[in-house]
Amino acid sequence: MSEEVKVFRVSGEIRKPNLQTEFQKEVRALKPEDAVEKIYMDLGSKHRVKRFQMRISKVEEIGAEEIENVIVKKMTVGGKESVQ
Repeated sequence: MSEEVKVFRVSGEIRKPNLQTEFQKEVRALKPEDAVEKIYMDLGSKHRVKRFQMRISKVEEIGAEEIENVIVKKMTVGGKESVQ
């Protein structure tokens, strides 16, 4: 039994003493919890942000036509559609 990979848009904010910013990222995952975990790992490694410094405000599943990230769109849609 295989589950279908979905695309999630995760929104939130980073609150560090030297960096306070909002973010919105799109990731492929099986469940919303997996998407949040990927965001924690990605932002933690790229920006040296600890989990307690991130606040996730929204996780929503989006359709293929709503994907803005070119890489995620290519991985999801593949060669079926031209990516602009």
